Amino acid sequence: MNIDLTGRKAVVTGSTAGIGRAIAEGLAHAGAAVVINGRREDRVAAALGELRELFPKGEFTGVSADLATPEGAAELFARAPDADILVNNVGTGRPKPFLEIGDSEWIDLFELNVMSGIRASRHYLPKMTKRGWGRVVFISSESALAIPKDMIDYAMTKTAQLAISRGLAEVVGGTGVTVNSVLPGPTNSEIMGGWMKATAEEQGITQQEAEQQFLKTMRPTSLLNRFATTEEVANLVVYVCSEQASGTTGSSLRVDGGVVRTIA
Repeated sequence: MNIDLTGRKAVVTGSTAGIGRAIAEGLAHAGAAVVINGRREDRVAAALGELRELFPKGEFTGVSADLATPEGAAELFARAPDADILVNNVGTGRPKPFLEIGDSEWIDLFELNVMSGIRASRHYLPKMTKRGWGRVVFISSESALAIPKDMIDYAMTKTAQLAISRGLAEVVGGTGVTVNSVLPGPTNSEIMGGWMKATAEEQGITQQEAEQQFLKTMRPTSLLNRFATTEEVANLVVYVCSEQASGTTGSSLRVDGGVVRTIA
């Protein structure tokens, strides 16, 4: 399958590292012009330099903005007013017992993981529908379906993304714009890789051993029996953004390594 996104412009939020960065690279490889985003100017600048070295003929723009705030969203829209493809990837999470999560932590996480995608979709969708072509992808998580007891706040935001994605797909039905969610499982992203590295150092084991320990204790239903790579997640996202995926919309597509034990 030859995916060609030449002439398309993609905005990938939270894309200086991890899954977002892999998605940006995958879209650039397919020929899209890519807008990358992060909160820190130095990380955005570093990512831009690396991407331009990888893709000398590629077209990249970097926008440093905190998308957990309306002001940060406005900055992104001012610098990148239009897009054919929107990947709502920015987000975070960390293990914490439910009884220790305060109100402000719930609200802050919701602003970053959920409101960032709402604001971006609200901005970019109208021009997509007017043109009759567009792709919106929410990067959710298997935690949206298999709620981990130590990350209930994170899981709540990821389930919310599924509702928004499906609802928006209904709104733009028949316009040529598709809206989908992609649900990664345990992935060697910057965040999870950092957790595993810290666990390995704390317990005096290798990072690979820490990952296997995590899978056995926290995700025992994994069929992959290893963490996915960020590229494996990005491959599905790039396909969903392609012309070939025109018949796929309103869907929640899993790249979770079989963690979720359902057939639908």
